[in-house]
Amino acid sequence: MVKSFFGLADTTTRSAEGPIQVISIGGAPAADAPLNWWQMGMDISRDGRSSMVEACVSAYAQTTAMCPGNHWRSSPEKGRERVATSALTRILRYPNDYQSISDFLLNAVRFLLDDGNAYALVVRNNRFEPIELHLMNSAISGPQVAYDGSIFYHLGGNPIVDARIGTQIVVPAREVLHLKLHTPRHPLVGETPMAAAALQLAAGNAALTSQITFFLNQSRPSFVLGTDQKLTPEQVQQLRALWDEQSKGMNTGGTPILTAGLSPKPIGSSAKDAELAAILKLSDQAIAHVFRVPLQVLGAGDGTFATTEALMHSWRAGGLGFILNHIEEAIGLLFRLTGQPEEYVEFDTSALLRSAFKERVEGWAIGVKAGIFDRNVARSDFELAPVGGGDEPWVQQQDIPLSVAAEMAKAPTPAPVVTPPAETNSEEPAMSSDEVSASIMASVQRHWPVEAA
Repeated sequence: MVKSFFGLADTTTRSAEGPIQVISIGGAPAADAPLNWWQMGMDISRDGRSSMVEACVSAYAQTTAMCPGNHWRSSPEKGRERVATSALTRILRYPNDYQSISDFLLNAVRFLLDDGNAYALVVRNNRFEPIELHLMNSAISGPQVAYDGSIFYHLGGNPIVDARIGTQIVVPAREVLHLKLHTPRHPLVGETPMAAAALQLAAGNAALTSQITFFLNQSRPSFVLGTDQKLTPEQVQQLRALWDEQSKGMNTGGTPILTAGLSPKPIGSSAKDAELAAILKLSDQAIAHVFRVPLQVLGAGDGTFATTEALMHSWRAGGLGFILNHIEEAIGLLFRLTGQPEEYVEFDTSALLRSAFKERVEGWAIGVKAGIFDRNVARSDFELAPVGGGDEPWVQQQDIPLSVAAEMAKAPTPAPVVTPPAETNSEEPAMSSDEVSASIMASVQRHWPVEAA
């Protein structure tokens, strides 16, 4: 009995002792890997994959899980406003009763990058609103096309869903959240980026496997035993057995005794000769390029960015922005949103700059001064209480509210008041200096009288 679901082969045989069940591991390349994957150096199991692949996948999964999602709706009067009471908002906070949204996104993105596909079962209420999303195992789930073109999905790999609903369930496409990457072979089956880096993975794995084998094999196959004497085949076999007996297995580190002119001669190449470090570096760089992750995010790049914001902006403009938008569009399609700019889902990437305090303060300060944001919006980003007069943008002219500036512009400009100069009697003679001094002293005496001595 053999059942195949996109890479999972369940083969049951019988023997004298009873049935034996053998399950072959069908990892990420299971659906798309060539039949001779072992001859190409590909490892379809997840246990021994490249550390650079794990670093790239973890970077995407963990970063996506850090970004909270919001349901936005746009209107001409109020602009963009957050919807807090919709079914989508509840899903974005609590996708089910045993996972947080961080758990859900973390594992969903890992399935997406490892297998090229991620599947989640949708549970609805009596109003046909999605109320739960249950992430399934993409290795044993996949689409099925009926004879009339209808699309269904067989889902499995979630023990909680298995206990509540059943194992290997088949549901119509409207009840499944399907995230998929590039689909070169089938429009419903995505392909992992690791398929494009198969040769680099094979080169890196071969180099590391060679080194591991060399260090674990303490018989030192890079040595030969040389002698000037002519040995018979029986003597050669006997010497090889004696050497292995003293240097391999439980006797690792033993001291073989050489006679009859035998001497060990090393012939192995060093890591420098084989350029092992260069091979591994090139392999890691190629894998990072395939996943579109800046090496600086992984701590492996030579160049540096001026700020954390510049680094995150570079990644958002490339691979990270695509992954976030890809998930947003799939969720929006499931909830039948009209899309941007009317109604859409958006993951807030400002959470990635929580540690960049200086850049956050400078950005909000410039936005508030330019009249783009009001003060209370900026204060809410730092979890501060609103202040009076901070509910609308202010402009630069004496920092007055924008509405006041608009009213002042509508009011007519008052005519300037001209005060005529005071008339002077040119015929009155000017006072002498002594008269001026006497007048000043009289004024002082009136205000601050001084007693006579």
